[in-house]
Amino acid sequence: MYGESQPCCLTERREIYIAKTCCNDIGYYHTQKYRDNLDDTLAPNRRYNDGDDGDDGQQPVGDLRWKAPVDVTPDSGIYEACYYGKSPVQAPGDPASLYPMGEDCLYLNIWRSDDATPKKPVIVWIYGGGFEVGGTTDPQYDCHNLVTENPDVVFVTITYRVSFFGFFHLSHLSDGKDYQDAPNLGLMDQMIALKWIHENIAAFGGDPGNVTIWGESAGGASTTFLPLIKGSHQYFKRVITQSGAPGQTRSPEQAITCTDKVMEALGCKTVADLKKVSAEKLAEVWTDLYGFYQKLGIRTFPERDGRYLPLNTWEAYANGAAKDIEFLQGCNKDEMNTFLGVIGEDVWNAWAEGRLAEKLTQLTDKEKELVESYCRDIESPRYEATVRLFSQIMFIAPQIRLSEEQTKAGGKSYTYYYSVESALPMIKSGHASELSVVFNHPELNDFTGRAYDETFCKTMRRMWVQFAKTGNPSLTAEQSPDGKAKEWPLYDLENKQVMVLDEHDIHPAKESEVKIVDWERSYFLTNYYMP
Repeated sequence: MYGESQPCCLTERREIYIAKTCCNDIGYYHTQKYRDNLDDTLAPNRRYNDGDDGDDGQQPVGDLRWKAPVDVTPDSGIYEACYYGKSPVQAPGDPASLYPMGEDCLYLNIWRSDDATPKKPVIVWIYGGGFEVGGTTDPQYDCHNLVTENPDVVFVTITYRVSFFGFFHLSHLSDGKDYQDAPNLGLMDQMIALKWIHENIAAFGGDPGNVTIWGESAGGASTTFLPLIKGSHQYFKRVITQSGAPGQTRSPEQAITCTDKVMEALGCKTVADLKKVSAEKLAEVWTDLYGFYQKLGIRTFPERDGRYLPLNTWEAYANGAAKDIEFLQGCNKDEMNTFLGVIGEDVWNAWAEGRLAEKLTQLTDKEKELVESYCRDIESPRYEATVRLFSQIMFIAPQIRLSEEQTKAGGKSYTYYYSVESALPMIKSGHASELSVVFNHPELNDFTGRAYDETFCKTMRRMWVQFAKTGNPSLTAEQSPDGKAKEWPLYDLENKQVMVLDEHDIHPAKESEVKIVDWERSYFLTNYYMP
């Protein structure tokens, strides 16, 4: 589906490219600063063709709505790309939704410098957003600062369908037999983007044999699903996952429930009926039912369908499905505090108490007692117990289990525990608060409330890049920004060692010393996947 790379916005010592999939009516969207930085040889709003063979494919619109992405077809055009491609259609609230959206959204973006280093390592970013929102257009994911700091690395960001266009069960409907792929289209989009990168990145100085996939939240979870997909290992050799694990899935039954509620709200009975509904109307209804920023829906996930994803993703890891892939992964100390900070105490309490009651119905009496005991031990305010519990259920315990299963199977996992505190009291060391650190955007402080220590931030980024280059995030004294070596141990089953990413003291520690997970009262909840 992903098409020809388009030269865009040539500036001093770096270039950004946007790969497109449809050239009949090109619309590229980007922040104004790229227009200001255009090289004199490129005029705005013009197309360029140098006669070389290119690629062009069909976007997932019309008859291709809710269909698997289609591979590219030849095209000899080269086109100016001054702006990002469209964001995927989604409910409002995310920064990506402030840019033009459309079903014709499958684009990728490439950042490189003019550094002459041959066969540069490639880092591919997959955005988060609960599989409901997000896009490469979010200013947080602008890689200009990263490529300036790391001119010997090629950075790529890819778009995939989200929400009701990316993860929507349809095969149970009377005319749904041809829509078996619909529950996992977003993952399929990611796979075909990785295929395009594998086949084309050498033209941009990248090494197709040294690709790291990197994501946070839903993007982090995606990086743990991709190794489980047949044929994926040829496209990448390493994974960096921030607050994402293979437990972030749902069953077919859960997916069908979501679809049926949407169908009822729209008055639709069949896929044919749904295809007549505009993207705008679908987004409106979805927002009312499950809006991420409006309702904290958290119902959209890839489906354990037994076709594209295993029926038991944890079992797949335990059986060594990803043992040949190197992992750097971890979680934040106060994951769900970000959600609390965004939606407020009252909305949080209503959501958390309702979702907890729903979760408890899945448990045995003994397991209910353990969860209730965990919550009783946490003092007021009212929201604190559920914030900590859902941090364990959704992010922290699954992250540790991923380290456990990968290590048991003979694989490698470098595991971290991020503890830097935001200046915003409710958010603390919350979900996504590390993004401005790893992307080198201290000016984006919605979740941090302040600029973090510069040496700490640079060290964290250096470890991420070192892992992508070598498979080991450890730094020598010469490589470390503070001149002190950082030896990052592999996670092991006896000591369960992690790297504590403290703003003023990056250091390894045993899990038992920092007490990341409650092994008796919350770890077992990973067996029940997401709430």
